[in-house]
Amino acid sequence: MADFVGAVDQGTTSTRFMIFDHGGNEVGRHQLEHEQILPRAGWVEHNPVEIWERTSAVIQTAMNAQGLLASDLAALGITNQRETTVVWDRRTGRPYYNAIVWQDTRTDRIASKLEREGHGEVIRRKAGLPPATYFSGGKIQWILENVDGVRAAAERGDAIFGTTDTWLLWNLTGGTDGGVHVTDVTNASRTMLMDLETLDWDDELLSFFDIPRQMLPEIRPSSDPDRYGTTRPSGPFAGEVALTGDLGDQQAATVGQVCFAPGEAKNTYGTGNFMLLNTGTELVRSEAGLLTTVCYRFGEQAPVYALEGSIAVTGSAVQWLRDQLGIISGAAESESLARQVPDSGGVYFVPAFSGLFAPYWRSDARGAIVGLSRFNTNAHLARATLEAICYQSKDVADAMEQDSGVHLEVLKVDGGVTANDLCMQIQADVLGVPVSRPVVAETTALGAAYAAGLAVGFWKDTDELRTNWQESQRWTPEWDDEQRRAGHARWKKAVERTLDWVDVD
Repeated sequence: MADFVGAVDQGTTSTRFMIFDHGGNEVGRHQLEHEQILPRAGWVEHNPVEIWERTSAVIQTAMNAQGLLASDLAALGITNQRETTVVWDRRTGRPYYNAIVWQDTRTDRIASKLEREGHGEVIRRKAGLPPATYFSGGKIQWILENVDGVRAAAERGDAIFGTTDTWLLWNLTGGTDGGVHVTDVTNASRTMLMDLETLDWDDELLSFFDIPRQMLPEIRPSSDPDRYGTTRPSGPFAGEVALTGDLGDQQAATVGQVCFAPGEAKNTYGTGNFMLLNTGTELVRSEAGLLTTVCYRFGEQAPVYALEGSIAVTGSAVQWLRDQLGIISGAAESESLARQVPDSGGVYFVPAFSGLFAPYWRSDARGAIVGLSRFNTNAHLARATLEAICYQSKDVADAMEQDSGVHLEVLKVDGGVTANDLCMQIQADVLGVPVSRPVVAETTALGAAYAAGLAVGFWKDTDELRTNWQESQRWTPEWDDEQRRAGHARWKKAVERTLDWVDVD
């Protein structure tokens, strides 16, 4: 058998390709950023063609750097920014419009209309999601209604939809020359269009958005022994590799963190923060503002579900300090700047740039910095930014405990922000539980590799994957209970200041 498994990790700001060995160790990687297109306030887009070109480039560069051939890979997995919506012409391969990114808020009127017309409860019950700008259904509807010719093309079967996993799978398997049009259950569960119990597109949900069913990809398991397809020799691998793993990025990170037992949770710190709690084969309906979602499905096994708390802006708040304010030159500098002060000096920063996601779901909110005085400096703002990452996660953890009755004993963490030791210490302080980072912090790509490898027998079972997991660092709480309570109470006051800022029809 081949010695390695590959994983494409197509994220919000960049695409990377990683290669793993049987021990789950990183063998090689390459990563490239892509353009963030911001046509107007609240709109966020990507160029799907650029994403495909970047994907091809990172695969070729990583494979060449390690001197590997397609035959050296046992399988290939894909993980992706979820909800980001691409609609393209299956005959030409050209997108009809830029990809509308999960952060985009242009569909706020669509979401609010769903609630007004009484469809919200049906969507919550069937799809496990509230009507919100976050998810794909409204984005598809917007493209159908606002881009000339797309509805007619969809009706005749030419215009097809996919999240970025589907777009990449289609291109990797031949594109206009026989490319497969598939997605997995985790990505499908983020559209507001799939019934969590049947694991199929639901006609009633489709009718709410007036989306033709023929636009949608076939829904497959996250780890598929029957494979979605194989790469083409003319593509970036210059040979055939079995495509057998596909997971939305946060579900992939849950697999990469080997959270296979009910009650196990992880938090991924990327552009946003995403905490998932494995609830097993039980479908837990949230009463506290969380999402019910598919965690993974391996082959023909029963699907495993999760409760998820999705936070729109965390790591991207640090990028905002760098790109918009210019007070840091790189993400790493946020830690050194924040360490210049012992606390935030009373400053609280709620980065509700795209409204607030879990557990609030308020599209009318906008970002606010409160508590400022002449005393405060850019160091206080940097520290308040790190604290905002942690307080938002605290809100989600509290909601998770309320819904599930499970009290976190330890929080497994991953993603780029976990390189910030100060931020992770603040997270332990705010939560009051230890925070644990694994040796392989890029668990999103690792989870996609695990899903692909399980499908072809590269790894025997999930027990074997558990033996690969090793702790790199642990942070333990240093705040006392009163400090923790008072800090969170002030944070909640700051959140209140962000609400009712934008009028939503």
